[in-house]
Amino acid sequence: MTASTSHRLTAAPATHGGRRGGRLTLRCAVPGSSLALLTILLGAAGCERDLAVLDPAPFPPEAVVFEDGFGPGVQFSAFGGSKVDALDIEHDEVYRGTAALKFTVPAPTDPSGGYAGGVFYSVVPRDLTGFDALTFWAKASTAATVNTIGIGNDNSGNSRYPATVEGLPLSTRWTKYAVPFPLPSRLGEETGLFLIAEGSEYPVGYDIFFDDVQFERLGTIINPRPAIATQTVNGEVGGMLRVGGTQVTFDVGGRDQTVLAAPAYFTFTSSDSGVASVTPDGLISLLSAGTATITATLGSTAAEGAVTVTVTAPPTGAPPTPRHSAGDVISLFSDAYDDVVVDTWSASWDQADVEDIQVAGNPVKKYTNLAYAGIEFTSQPIDASSMTDLHVDLWTNDPSAFRIKLVDFGGNGVFGGGDDTEHEITLDQGSMPPIAAGAWNTLDIPLSAFTGLVSRGSLAQMIISGASPTVYLDNIYFFSTTPPPPSAPTEAAPTPTHAEANVVSLFSDAYTDAAVDTWSASWDQADVEDVLI
Repeated sequence: MTASTSHRLTAAPATHGGRRGGRLTLRCAVPGSSLALLTILLGAAGCERDLAVLDPAPFPPEAVVFEDGFGPGVQFSAFGGSKVDALDIEHDEVYRGTAALKFTVPAPTDPSGGYAGGVFYSVVPRDLTGFDALTFWAKASTAATVNTIGIGNDNSGNSRYPATVEGLPLSTRWTKYAVPFPLPSRLGEETGLFLIAEGSEYPVGYDIFFDDVQFERLGTIINPRPAIATQTVNGEVGGMLRVGGTQVTFDVGGRDQTVLAAPAYFTFTSSDSGVASVTPDGLISLLSAGTATITATLGSTAAEGAVTVTVTAPPTGAPPTPRHSAGDVISLFSDAYDDVVVDTWSASWDQADVEDIQVAGNPVKKYTNLAYAGIEFTSQPIDASSMTDLHVDLWTNDPSAFRIKLVDFGGNGVFGGGDDTEHEITLDQGSMPPIAAGAWNTLDIPLSAFTGLVSRGSLAQMIISGASPTVYLDNIYFFSTTPPPPSAPTEAAPTPTHAEANVVSLFSDAYTDAAVDTWSASWDQADVEDVLI
C-alpha cells in the first residue's frame, strides 16, 4: 500500500532589477512517504497550482545618500578626466556626527586630474517621488563657487533625468543647501543620487566638504517657472534637432533657485506633428516641408519659450551652369572645369560628415552634422595671386549664417611656418552677396573681402561652417575678372629730335643720362626690368 503525502512548497521571492517578486505557492500530490529531492516543473501533470501573485513591490524610498556613512547601495564613480582620488572620508571637519565627505579640488596644473567630480549612484533604483529636493550641508577651505551640483546622473551615459545647479557659492562655514527636483513624479526609478564637478578658481587647489546628503520633502519649494530656449531654427526633411535650454526656476524659502533640467522632465507638443514631431526626451524629427512650433509643459505648468521649426525639402534641381571661361578659373570642385588636387573634403580635425551625391544628375557635395569642415589642398597649395573672386554654389536650410575661411601657408608653404595668413567672412540674408534658404545661392565673393589674407600665393585650406547642420555645395572655384595685360610693343619708340644741349636725360640711348639711384624704390609696389625692343 502506498501512502499519499501533500507537500506545501514556497518559492523564495525573486529579485528583478531591484524589485522583489510576489509569492508563488505550489501544492502537489506526491506519491511516497518521503522525498529527498523534488524538481518542480510548472505545468507538469499531477500538480494543482494556486497562484497568488502579488504586485511587485515599489523601489525603496530611501532618503540617505551620506550620513556618517554611505546610504544603502550607494557607490561613487569619478568623471573621466577628473582627479580619481579626489574623494575621501573626513573625520575632523564634520557638520555633525563622526564623518563627512571631502573632495580635494586639484590645482589647474595637477597632473592627476584637472578637476574633482563624479556621481554617487545607487545599485538599486530608488523611488524619490515622495521628496522634492536634494539637501546637504557644505563648506570649503576657502570661498569657492562649485561649477555643477545636482542629481539624476549615474555616469552610465544613459541618464534621462539630470537636474543641476550651476555656480553654487560656498563659504568657509557650514551652510545648508537644497537642489529642487524639477518634477518629482519623474523620479520613481532613479539611480543617480548626487553629482558634483568643480575645477579650481585659483592657481592652487582647495578642499570642499559635504555632510548629511539626503532627500527631503521641504514643502517650501513653490512657484515653479519652467522655460525652454526660444529658438527659430531651420532644417531639412529627414533631419533631427533637439530642444535646448530646458530649466525651471523655483522660489525656495523666499529666494529664486534655477535648476537646469533635462528635457525628459517636460512634456512637449508640436503644432503640426506632420511637419515636426517631438519625443519625450525633446528630440525633434523633421518630417515634411512646412513650419511647426514646439511648446512644453512641466507637469501642469506651461513653460515659457517655444521652438519654431521651418522644414525645407532637399534640392531637386542642379545649380546654374558656371559661365566663366576655363582659362580664367582654378577649380576645386565642378564638372564644368578640370579640378586641381584636393587632399580631403573633410579633414581629420573637423566636425562634419560629407558625401558625394547626385542632384538632377549633377555631382554635389552634401555636408551633414556640420559644425565646421576642413577642405585641404596642402599637398599642392594653390597660387591664386592672379584670381579676383571665389565662386560657390550653396544650398542651405538656415540662411542666418554661412562662413568661409581661406588660409594661406605663406612662402614656405608650411602650416605654422610663421608666415601663415587667413581670413573668414560670414554671409547671411543681409550680406553682399546675400543668401536664402531652400534655394541655390550663386555666390561670387571678391577675394579682396578676405582682408586678413595678406597673400594668396599658397592657399592650402578652406574652412566652412554655419547655422545649418546640412548644406550642399557645388562649383567651388577661383576666377579672374581682370583683363589680361596689354601685349608688349614690337617697335621701338621714335628717335628723339631735341638738341642734346637742351636736354637733361634720365633714360635714353640718344643722350647722356643723369645719375638715377633706382628705378624701383624699396618702398614701392612694382617690378622693373631692362628689355630690348
